[in-house]
Amino acid sequence: MTESASKIRVLIVDDHQVVRQGLRTFLELQPQIDVIGEAADGSAAVELVRHLAPDIVLMDLVMPGCDGVSATRQIVQLGLRTRVIVLTSFAEDDKVFPAIQAGAASYLLKDVTPEDLMAAIQAVHRGEPRLHPDVARKLMAQISGAASPSSPPTPETLTARELEVIHLVAEGCSNHEIAEALVISEKTVKTHVSHILGKLNLVDRTQLAIHALRSGLGAEPRS
Repeated sequence: MTESASKIRVLIVDDHQVVRQGLRTFLELQPQIDVIGEAADGSAAVELVRHLAPDIVLMDLVMPGCDGVSATRQIVQLGLRTRVIVLTSFAEDDKVFPAIQAGAASYLLKDVTPEDLMAAIQAVHRGEPRLHPDVARKLMAQISGAASPSSPPTPETLTARELEVIHLVAEGCSNHEIAEALVISEKTVKTHVSHILGKLNLVDRTQLAIHALRSGLGAEPRS
């Protein structure tokens, strides 16, 4: 595999040129990143994804014309391996929930540190969703508030340990973080995630996190 082929190919989408330039300048300093293009609106982003098939799209939400939520939905519907990381200034419910429902693999705010942005890009590229802490708390609060004794029952085939893993995946934890929290090996975490995906008929961790948040499986397991 060539060096360029091993890099994470990133498309930057933001209607502010200074933001695009700042992100490009930072990302081009990262040896594992290849910035393959920029777009100033959602429609241009969808066309670039269609032709370039990047690994990661850094997607702003509020843009003229086709906004980030609509663009994310269209990109997901293309059926490519491209994953969308929302990078925005807004954490309001009317932005967060539609973006997650549209298929965004990660939701970050623009106050994210450069180190955390890189960690999120790498995690999402591995298939691990990442959420800004404020967004994760908002989603978990939404699930907790909606949960009730009449909530859809947990599938009987899921073990107590698997429910713990699902909760941590929904919080955006990496395999390493889950392993530390549950005092098990990363290999064991991967095995649990694989079994969970099979039981719930899901494809990857991103689908698992979204399914967990929508269904209530991401709520704190009862002791």
